[in-house]
Amino acid sequence: MTQDSEYKLLDSLFDELFPLCRSITGHGIEASMDIIGRYMPLTFDKVKSGTQVFDWVVPAQWNFRRARLWGPNGEVICDTNINNLHVVSYSEPVDKHLTLEELQPHLHSLPTMPDAIPYVTSYYQRTWGFCLKDKDRQALQQGRYRVLIESEFDPEGGVPFAQTLLEGQSHKEVLLSSYLCHPSLANNELSGPLVLLGLYNRIKRWPKRRFSYRFLLNPETIGSLCFLHKHYQSLAENLEAGLILTCMGGDVDSLRYKASRRGDSVFDQLARQLSESGSLRFVEFTPLHGSDERQYCAPGFNLPVAQVSRSLNVTEVPYHTSLDDKGAMDMTRIIQSIDEIEQYLKLGEIAGNAVNQSPFGEPQLGKRNLYPNMNTLAHADKSSDSLVDGRTKLNAILTILSESDGTKAMVNIAQSLGLELASLESVIDELEQHRLIEFNTGEVL
Repeated sequence: MTQDSEYKLLDSLFDELFPLCRSITGHGIEASMDIIGRYMPLTFDKVKSGTQVFDWVVPAQWNFRRARLWGPNGEVICDTNINNLHVVSYSEPVDKHLTLEELQPHLHSLPTMPDAIPYVTSYYQRTWGFCLKDKDRQALQQGRYRVLIESEFDPEGGVPFAQTLLEGQSHKEVLLSSYLCHPSLANNELSGPLVLLGLYNRIKRWPKRRFSYRFLLNPETIGSLCFLHKHYQSLAENLEAGLILTCMGGDVDSLRYKASRRGDSVFDQLARQLSESGSLRFVEFTPLHGSDERQYCAPGFNLPVAQVSRSLNVTEVPYHTSLDDKGAMDMTRIIQSIDEIEQYLKLGEIAGNAVNQSPFGEPQLGKRNLYPNMNTLAHADKSSDSLVDGRTKLNAILTILSESDGTKAMVNIAQSLGLELASLESVIDELEQHRLIEFNTGEVL
């Protein structure tokens, strides 16, 4: 797939997904997963409403059709056929007439952002409401208002999630996950799933995968808890690292990496090194804000799951409002995010512990064209018979072979050489081809 065709696919997919009214359950999120399932082979699952999931109870499924609010003169004030954000997500069904005074407690707006419709939810406490621009709210006149919210709660429904696996050379997995539960938000909602799909299409074309890669879509928070409820044991045994993808389309030059709570995974170490070169921004874990990484990193799980975003700041104007539309999300930044995360994952494949496969003395490198066969002072600047580089490559080879005892991460070996891991990629590949090192990625498939 060319970059142009990739752009066109993701752009058209955005246009198809944006109008759907999604929530943590219901027809909208399931239809959205079905759409993405046309482009990656997703397996669908659902945790039934009423199920105890750790400290949470899975709510009844919210099946929503439409919500409208009419003014005293019959004028339409809110209509989810115009903007899905007009209704409080998980609103109860309502059909009644109210005075403005009776209606006001059920209206939501942002005085500091008079031109924005806020995104409001109430998943676990039954209520109803409408969201509108504050300038429109201030213009409301006295009189009788008609409220009609067409929704229902299905106690036999549940929270859905969908996943697929690209198998690699071992059972050790890298989890790539994003959420799909916000209605008609662009950067905060659709950028993550679009990057997830882009990465799936890229990684499936890799000629070799040392790790297996699991791709997961779920509603935020309750969805990741439901996934953990069913799959924690497998994750505990096989998870090498995880990345939660969110807010990938903002106009920011570099990615932001929020470390796992443990902060000690090889992927965390790699991100720290990359931040030193300025290629990404690194922040330590915090439970105070973020996305599903907070669930995976909770003390009982303590899994090595980080978060990657491009722009993630709740103080930014578009966040959780109608201003987060396609104009607030640059599709070229989506492609850039796919490019940068793919490169990061490729480095992650060689960042871990390697084992010297010829550890009894130095292997004979000359016969592999990895050492000068003619040993003279005149050849002191050669890494091999044909490569004059001040022995930079040869020094890297000798150091990697010496340090690769299964206890030292390659990302740290690179640092000891004063090099970025990316500069060792071709050397590592060559040593693997000669079967001189092998990465310790766990049980081989």
